[in-house]
Amino acid sequence: MTKRLFGVALLLAAALPVLAEENWPAPPATTPVALAAPTQGSGEAVTTQIYADEASFDTEKRIGIFTGHVRVFDPRYNIQYDKLTIYSNKKESEGLEREIAEGHVGVVRDKPDPKGGKPSKAVGLSDKAVYTSSDGNAVLTGSPRVQQGFDTHIATAPETVMILNQDGNLTTHGPS
Repeated sequence: MTKRLFGVALLLAAALPVLAEENWPAPPATTPVALAAPTQGSGEAVTTQIYADEASFDTEKRIGIFTGHVRVFDPRYNIQYDKLTIYSNKKESEGLEREIAEGHVGVVRDKPDPKGGKPSKAVGLSDKAVYTSSDGNAVLTGSPRVQQGFDTHIATAPETVMILNQDGNLTTHGPS
């Protein structure tokens, strides 16, 4: 497995049995790609680890592609999927532009409790997800479904789009 450092990565993924668990399994024993980037508005660096069977990079186009059992561990989210394509901004200081996750995509984010209690988990599953760093949204397509606490929201048509924002809130466009 070849892994190299590339720009900055942020969100998306899938694995049905693992997503529902309270605690995620330990990262694999292989060496991850470790990415550090400032969080939106804080300036504090956050390290993101990406594990994959294969990785390739085009530094001129600022694109990275991870394939095979892709897993991302980040303090803000955990994700799994089959393939991840990362597009970095042209200026290195601007970091990540967007990510496209494909195949068995799952996204897990903590939704803060407005009363200061324990956060609840927001779990999104779909065939494809696109994350954009400018707004922090994960757009789920391809028969998406999202579970937040005891509530489950399921698309009744493949063209339904669900948007899971960085606060764990959900917006749905289409039949569900």
